Amino acid sequence: MTINENLNTNSECNCRQAPDINLNLNVRGLSPSATLAINERSAELIIKGHEIFKFGLGQSPFPVPDQVVQALKDNAHQKDYLPVKGLLALRETVADYHLRKDNIRRHAHNVLIGPGSKELMFLIQITYYGDLVIPTPSWVSYAPQAEIIGRQVRWLPTHSENNWLVMPQEIEALCRTDPQRPRLLIINYPNNPTGHSYEPEHLKLIADVARKYHMVVLSDEIYGEIHHDGQHLSISQFYPEGTIISTGLSKWCGAGGWRLGTFIFPDSLQWLLDAMAVVASETYTATCAPIQFAAVRAFQGGPEIEHYLTQCRRILKALAAFCVKELSAANIKVKTPAGAFYLFPSFSPLREQLENRGIFSNKRLVEAILDETGVAALPGVDFGRPEHKLTMRLAYVDFDGAKVLNAIEKLPLDATLSDDFLMQNCPKVVTGINRLCDWAKNLS
Repeated sequence: MTINENLNTNSECNCRQAPDINLNLNVRGLSPSATLAINERSAELIIKGHEIFKFGLGQSPFPVPDQVVQALKDNAHQKDYLPVKGLLALRETVADYHLRKDNIRRHAHNVLIGPGSKELMFLIQITYYGDLVIPTPSWVSYAPQAEIIGRQVRWLPTHSENNWLVMPQEIEALCRTDPQRPRLLIINYPNNPTGHSYEPEHLKLIADVARKYHMVVLSDEIYGEIHHDGQHLSISQFYPEGTIISTGLSKWCGAGGWRLGTFIFPDSLQWLLDAMAVVASETYTATCAPIQFAAVRAFQGGPEIEHYLTQCRRILKALAAFCVKELSAANIKVKTPAGAFYLFPSFSPLREQLENRGIFSNKRLVEAILDETGVAALPGVDFGRPEHKLTMRLAYVDFDGAKVLNAIEKLPLDATLSDDFLMQNCPKVVTGINRLCDWAKNLS
């Protein structure tokens, strides 16, 4: 049997053999999404008069490009229910986008549009009956979604010396124990919560293992366009027959609240797209019509949007370098990210000082930092790391993106963004990092 036949035939059976789900039992004991919870808590503290540096929620600080906003205005009158799989013009444009960006040839029928990639990720776990395989650390919602549905979560260990990236041998070790077991592997890069990304050779090795065990790979590339050097590469180039690419408008287009996500499938997994569309038809029915029409303009790209992305990357790269420099000087272990707007520092070099203050877990660590500095962050445990590992995620996005984009236009494209520029235009990020570093240096 070929790889395509295995992905098609066996996986279709997996879709139909899902066990009964007791959502009441599965949801009981779960907490609200950690990223949304920290954002709401930060807002409450600000209302009470506290100075808070909002490094918890990973929301793009940049405005939606003018051309895309205009497209939304032009289509505000669109009121009809659109096809459950998405507006045909948008699906065609998304297919063209992936041909242009990822060099993979797909068609409109390979694309599924949803109200955010998060919703589509939930649907794929409902329709594909297999274990969810994710690295630790991973984005906060992958595992809870699986738990709600009743799927088995298999964590893949990662290590700081490998930039928290999953190694192909870890996937091999998991799969060889039960080679025929259906599995859905999610990889996300540039990564949330670390900001790190995969080199081409690394992706090729992961693809080889995935192909060997007929895994379905969901490649969450929502941050691909904000790779700091514009060098994002999709694993679909190495495993086209088994990879689904996930993206959307929230991170690279600044439109998180618009709630639009896209999945693009290979022909071998068309049955899975169709199954997800069936579930979508019985749940959200269709994605917002005006947003879909506006998204056509976003995915069309063009010189203006490419310039916007170039400037966003410059700002995020400069902020990352500043944060890494300051945190490292405070003896906080962190590496320079490749993209997105996250850092995943470890306070392990300060363990003795922290324990002397009664801080033994990453949860207590972020609570103490919020109470004593106003810096709001998320503990490593929310991303699947053990509580005793002193890790946390910082999202360095507490700044006015429109203001910084206006300021950077006055500088040459090859100009280095100085610390003074960052302080003038991103004062909350600079001040928050300095507060955190001073706190670490003064531990006793």
